[in-house]
Amino acid sequence: MAVSATQHAATQPPIYGCPMHPQIRQAVPGACSICGMALVEPETASASTLRPTAIGALAFLAMLGIYFGVLTLVSGWSFTVSQFTEFWYYVLPLALGFGIQMGLYVYLRQRLAHHHTGGKMVVASGATSTGAMLACCTHYLANILPVIGAAGAVTLIAQYQVQLFWVGLAFNLAGIIFIGSRIVSAGRKC
Repeated sequence: MAVSATQHAATQPPIYGCPMHPQIRQAVPGACSICGMALVEPETASASTLRPTAIGALAFLAMLGIYFGVLTLVSGWSFTVSQFTEFWYYVLPLALGFGIQMGLYVYLRQRLAHHHTGGKMVVASGATSTGAMLACCTHYLANILPVIGAAGAVTLIAQYQVQLFWVGLAFNLAGIIFIGSRIVSAGRKC
């Protein structure tokens, strides 16, 4: 009787490996001999990117939701659509950059959770993301400030609207580079 590939795979014991060092493999659970991380089954290791990807996508959508929601509440739907139509090439990359930062942050935390340091490495990307969001959205204060009597600030912010978008994009890029360097650094320390 012939044994199918599926039946053959089901009869073999799982092989455990280190997510950081794919060359470390063994038939029983344990710790990596190089970095001390817990060994995981290959299916678990490959599925480790699903959660960060989902979180990044949700963060992207949430940022767009906040953009549309706040701007609609402050200035109405038609103004929101006109602003998005005019500045979509800034708004979408800013939201995407935020989503990428969130996904990378979750990925780094997952990698460090099984590490022998217990995940004690501090990731300071939250401040970078917040800075990017503030720089991005500051120009919309121009719609609120007249209500509270700050007309001078309205003129200043409206005048530098595009520059504020660029500052937001620069902060996003800095955050992505920062978290990426932490991921690379975590891989080297193992």
